[in-house]
Amino acid sequence: ETDSSQQRERIEEYMSFRPCPECRGARLKPEVLAVTVGERAIHEFTRMSVTRAIEFLDRLELTSTEQLIGARIIKEIRERLTFLDNVGVGYLQLDRAAATLSGGEAQRLRLATQIGSQLVGVLYILDEPSIGLHQRDNDKLITTLERLRDLGNTVLVVEHDEQMMRAADHLVDMGPGAGEHGGHVVAEGTAALVERNPKSVTGRFLSGQREIAVPERRREDNGSFWVRGAAMHNLKGIDVEFPVGKFLCVTGVSGSGKSTLVNEIVYKALANRLNRLRVKPGLHDACEGIDCYDKVIDIDQSPIGRTPRSNPATYTKLFDHIRELYSLTPEAKVRGYKPGRFSFNVRGGRCETCKGDGTIKIEMHFLPDVYVPCETCHGRRYNRETLEVRFKGKSIADVLEMPVEEALRFFAKIPKLRRRLQTLHDVGLDYIKLGQPATTLSGGEAQRVKLASELSKIATGRTLYILDEPTTGLHFADIEKLLEVLQRLVDSGNTVLVIEHNLDVIKQADWLVDLGPEGGEAGGELIATGTPEDVAAVEESFTGQFLRHVLPANTAAAA
Repeated sequence: ETDSSQQRERIEEYMSFRPCPECRGARLKPEVLAVTVGERAIHEFTRMSVTRAIEFLDRLELTSTEQLIGARIIKEIRERLTFLDNVGVGYLQLDRAAATLSGGEAQRLRLATQIGSQLVGVLYILDEPSIGLHQRDNDKLITTLERLRDLGNTVLVVEHDEQMMRAADHLVDMGPGAGEHGGHVVAEGTAALVERNPKSVTGRFLSGQREIAVPERRREDNGSFWVRGAAMHNLKGIDVEFPVGKFLCVTGVSGSGKSTLVNEIVYKALANRLNRLRVKPGLHDACEGIDCYDKVIDIDQSPIGRTPRSNPATYTKLFDHIRELYSLTPEAKVRGYKPGRFSFNVRGGRCETCKGDGTIKIEMHFLPDVYVPCETCHGRRYNRETLEVRFKGKSIADVLEMPVEEALRFFAKIPKLRRRLQTLHDVGLDYIKLGQPATTLSGGEAQRVKLASELSKIATGRTLYILDEPTTGLHFADIEKLLEVLQRLVDSGNTVLVIEHNLDVIKQADWLVDLGPEGGEAGGELIATGTPEDVAAVEESFTGQFLRHVLPANTAAAA
């Protein structure tokens, strides 16, 4: 009944969804459910996965009268299902709630809709359609995009996937760096042409001049943590071992149960016991060996803040120390300014016209809101008196406008600030400004800000970090930096557990857990565990088949 969203969130912690006792989740009246086709009611058909639905239609036997009535409808349904299967979402159930789809899945569903429309002369723009796709399904996606092209359309894709780059007719490589160091076209042409361009970082990775090396595997045995009888969604009551103090990777085709195992069971079971979170873990018998961890941290790609007031400096607690530094300057002491004076969230130092936002929101009825720079402070957030306090000639507003790279040089002599800025530099975020609104950061950037925040803390060495597809939106060179950071976390004694499709990450892991063999109902089984070399030797593993091409030829020597 309450109107307060906070109260509602608190009450929802104690609520859970149950199927309706009358219709058992079918949503329809008994009279409607009495109508069947091939002895199946409509809700039984929508509970099937796309691939099962295609098989059902292929086996459907109709009388000549039924054939007359239904032939065209069945042809339409089969065509649409085939499109879905071709873009790699054959494992999804037809009645799956749209809110539970990942970004990549939703994008591929929209793609399937477009193929069905058979339009010609259209420019299609896709932003990383390969997110969450296993290497095996990538071919299907590329074939689908080529089919759109062959119909007479132009397909423009923003992508970091090597297979997709090689399949493209024309590549445009932007760079050379990121942020203010980017914005130039470094190379263009076919993949072969870009490979030969010495200025292109992408080209160097494509040609093999630069590659992400396979590190020494960690051999020491620090014990293991076990999940017993994991049986949520499509998991088939599996027992999984996760060695402690190593870089672990959960792999498998899309829909094989990776997120269910890691996010719904491992994270929630540990968060319940270690972090005292009130969350209900997925169905499993037991978790053994939890005592080796003191906390579990899920570093996901959700935004670091919902408002423009939140930024990398506030999130990493860097801004607290910067404000403290400004309050210690001679000018601030003379005026009696405390750290609070330099906050743009409270009265005193901020510009009162825009309440410290730097912009003023103009509500346009029936149109999106328009933001204009504040006329009083010209987007600088603070009043004139506050901006008169300077450190090395820069005001607090100038510091918020600095990219990480410049700030690192500016505060080089101040250890507290340098340590935090160094971690932002290490995760490859040199180009973002300290005061950049959190709402303008991409998912990958937000995740790396969280990683930097974790790295700058004093480590206990007994933490489990969970990352779900951290390479989303990352270039080869950024993946290299991200892996260095993750390996550093493990070197400190922590355990890093990653769900990943990217082979460069998978080959760096100390231990793999491969689920499969397929997605949806045909998945949820444990196919292989062990080092990447062990998994590459397993014939039934699709991940293993692709791993063989990226592991060094002499795998024994690498291990």
